[in-house]
Amino acid sequence: MKTINNLLKELKACQSAIDWAKDKTWEEIYSSCHRGDWLLWLFNKINPNDLQKLTLAKGYCANTVRHLMKDERSIKAIDAAILFGLGKISLEELDIYKVTAYAADYAAAYVAANATAYAAAKKENQQQTADICRQYLPIEIWNIKYDNL
Repeated sequence: MKTINNLLKELKACQSAIDWAKDKTWEEIYSSCHRGDWLLWLFNKINPNDLQKLTLAKGYCANTVRHLMKDERSIKAIDAAILFGLGKISLEELDIYKVTAYAADYAAAYVAANATAYAAAKKENQQQTADICRQYLPIEIWNIKYDNL
């Protein structure tokens, strides 16, 4: 029997995510996950061909820390990721900005690097990005197949 717990282990999810998801249904995981980075990671694993939707969600997640970014290239990367996600620029144009994954990855790294100083802000940002993921990656588009627990 393939359960969501087994699926997370097969995909090599981090132990914290596996522990948090233990004995939850997919619907419970999706609706209550408090970490946008976990949802982005899982969507990428489950829906590897949905680059446009994933990039849109990553762009909006990265946009939550835009005010902390000092490098104009990173800000332009966020804008390009969102435009690509909305279908307003092509993948080739997105590649000019080198942001297929850069914008969200940069933002996540920036937040992680400042985690000690901004522990409360980090937790709030994780919840905010999880909500963004649910907005732009609705449960109906996820390619998750499993047996209920």
